[in-house]
Amino acid sequence: MSSSPIKINRRSAHITEGKSRAPNRSMYYAMGYQEGDFGKPMVGVANGHSTITPCNSGLQKLADAAVAGIEEAGGNAQIFGTPTISDGMSMGTEGMKYSLTSREVISDCIETCVGGQWMDGVLVVGGCDKNMPGGMMGMLRANVPAIYVYGGTILPGRFNGKDLNIVSVFEAVGENAAGKLSDADLREIEMRAIPGTGSCGGMYTANTMSSSFEALGMSLPYSSTMANPHDETQNSAKQAAKVLIEAIKKDLKPRDIVTKKAIENAVAVIMATGGSTNAVLHFLAIAHTADVDWTIDDFERMRRKIPVICDLKPSGKYLAVDLHKAGGIPQVMKVLLKAGLLHGDCMTITGKTVAENLADVPDAPRADQDVIRPIDKPMYAQGHLAILKGNLSPEGCVAKITGLKNPVITGPARVFDDEQSALKAVLDGKIKAGDVMVLRYLGPKGGPGMPEMLAPTSALIGAGLGESVGLITDGRFSGGTWGMVVGHVAPEAAVGGTIALIHEGDSITIDAHQLVLQLNVSDAEIAQRRAVWQPPTPRYTRGVQAKFAHNASSASKGAVLDLF
Repeated sequence: MSSSPIKINRRSAHITEGKSRAPNRSMYYAMGYQEGDFGKPMVGVANGHSTITPCNSGLQKLADAAVAGIEEAGGNAQIFGTPTISDGMSMGTEGMKYSLTSREVISDCIETCVGGQWMDGVLVVGGCDKNMPGGMMGMLRANVPAIYVYGGTILPGRFNGKDLNIVSVFEAVGENAAGKLSDADLREIEMRAIPGTGSCGGMYTANTMSSSFEALGMSLPYSSTMANPHDETQNSAKQAAKVLIEAIKKDLKPRDIVTKKAIENAVAVIMATGGSTNAVLHFLAIAHTADVDWTIDDFERMRRKIPVICDLKPSGKYLAVDLHKAGGIPQVMKVLLKAGLLHGDCMTITGKTVAENLADVPDAPRADQDVIRPIDKPMYAQGHLAILKGNLSPEGCVAKITGLKNPVITGPARVFDDEQSALKAVLDGKIKAGDVMVLRYLGPKGGPGMPEMLAPTSALIGAGLGESVGLITDGRFSGGTWGMVVGHVAPEAAVGGTIALIHEGDSITIDAHQLVLQLNVSDAEIAQRRAVWQPPTPRYTRGVQAKFAHNASSASKGAVLDLF
């Protein structure tokens, strides 16, 4: 490394030159810096460790490993914290409305610290769902060399010979309410489902986003499906830090990597693995932050050409740890690359292209596993995240259509203006086969914060109604949700979208074959209802939620706060 701080240490050059040198350097001496340290790159470590959630309670060892890697590679580590909200723990409560808000808070934290301290690069360590998009958006805003280190997935729990995960608990609640599961067994599942640290174990939102970041080129190969308790996560974090130092030398920045073709690679992997509906919302926001031209219709374009080749929960049978053993995301990517469904020339944070990173990966998945299917024997011939439109959602909405025998239903609306009353109706047996539940005023502005509806959707599954009851909402779904569900309906109810005008008993059609979400009411009747509709009183008038509600864009634009 050159001894010149001007060439190597672009961001910290201001502390080594000019009249401001002495007072600026004094602050660093107070933290133990030596004279030679001022010629080294100053690298932020955005540490998401907390004891709020098992997703993040195992991150400190990764942050420590990253610091060691930075120092061994000749850099100075500057550690700062980022907050997290546990989606799984806040689900079904008012706290869930802070989840999407936390995505923006996390990105603000990273942008603020990297920009304010004029860092040369940043390594982000995260675990729970919004840590991923929040971290990526912060990295893209700061646009200094950066790498994402995922905290790792959780190991499965066990009960009665079956693997368990967080969704097992929510579905067990529905089974218990339907009389299909004893109170004692419900308690055992609750106690055993989460055996330790790591993020929720299926191809839910955290693992979906980590996998897509690996495909995007912003994380190391194989890192996105490691289990947090295993030593390889620490080894990977240390290696990521060393890779980042090399990227700083080359001035390889996030916006050099996160291009439209790279986002296509990420979305291809999301489709191939059966990933979370939340990926649509988050990649709209990531693309916006990266100044990449990407719309909700691009997801449908990608869906039509990418098969689902992984048998993963929630609509399949395997967990992320099984995917890792089967070859991980590199194996999925190599299958797609050989089929001409991936851009091999995209640059990655390793300094190599996608094709170069995958050069030693077998062309086809191993025959002794069935987590990853051959391209000619997919789970589904097309992707699972369908974009529906119609008079109920002219801007588009998202349906997850895997795991369903027939993703089409027309039925009477059962209308709820909050999640809790909807959940109670399911648990009380008041929702019947053929109904279409409508959960509204839960969008980015109306929630505010677009909460996830895992509790009512899991209760439907537990009650045996997952295939026969439709559910639409302007809110979101957990990555663990499956069934006849449609989310992100836009425009949302709070701004007068058609979902606000539905009456109890109205006929609604969900048709994922025709990509239609339709309120079967005349245009004249809809216009009459709209003329008398009044917007609701804001739920929050001060603080972070009020700011989010005031600034949030439509879900069809990623619910970003800076679409000015």
